[in-house]
Amino acid sequence: MTREIERVAQIPVAQIATIVPIMLTVGANRIVPGVAIPHPVGNPEAGPEEDKKTRRKLVLRALKALQTEISEQTIFDSD
Repeated sequence: MTREIERVAQIPVAQIATIVPIMLTVGANRIVPGVAIPHPVGNPEAGPEEDKKTRRKLVLRALKALQTEISEQTIFDSD
């Protein structure tokens, strides 16, 4: 789906996902690894402040991915 949005609508898409190999298989172009399957964009067990920091970090990484020109599937796993 994300690949088609990019191809047809020319809108960049960043996919936050916990199982990166599946995203590679389905052809997602900009992949941001998530935290864990039950909570891909956070860690509620770490407490409210740490959870907020984790979510912010992932969203900022996804925004960076959206701004990055790519020519092949890319995993954005660091800042």
